[in-house]
Amino acid sequence: MERFQTVLMFIVILQYKDRYMGASKTDHFTDYQNELATLAKALGHPARIAIIEYLLEVDTCICGDIVNELPLAQPTVSQHLKELKNAGLIKGNIEGNAICYCVNEDAIEKLNTYITHISTKLLKRNTCC
Repeated sequence: MERFQTVLMFIVILQYKDRYMGASKTDHFTDYQNELATLAKALGHPARIAIIEYLLEVDTCICGDIVNELPLAQPTVSQHLKELKNAGLIKGNIEGNAICYCVNEDAIEKLNTYITHISTKLLKRNTCC
C-alpha cells in the first residue's frame, strides 16, 4: 500500500508540474531544432572537436588511444566520449573488455545538411542588418 501511495504522489506531482509550471523551453521548438541543438551542444568543447577529428583520422579506436592523443586524463576523455555518444555523434561497440568508438555518419550528415541550408540562404541574401 505504501508503494502505491508513493506512485500516486509522484503522478500528482508530475500533473501539477505540467499544469502549473508550464512546458519546458525545448517543448516550444521542433524535434529537428532540438536534435540539432543537442548535436551542436555536444560539439561545444574543443576536446570533443579533437576527439571527432581523431576518430575521422583513424576510423575507429578505443578510449586508451584517444587518451594518448589528448592532453587530458582518462576519466575526462571518458566523460567527453559519453557526451558525444549521448548526443549521437559517435557510436561505441564493445570489443572484448574495451569499447571501440567511431563517428556516427548519420549525425554528421544532419549537421552538414543544416550548415548547407544556412549557406544557401546566406548566398541568396542581398543585405545584412
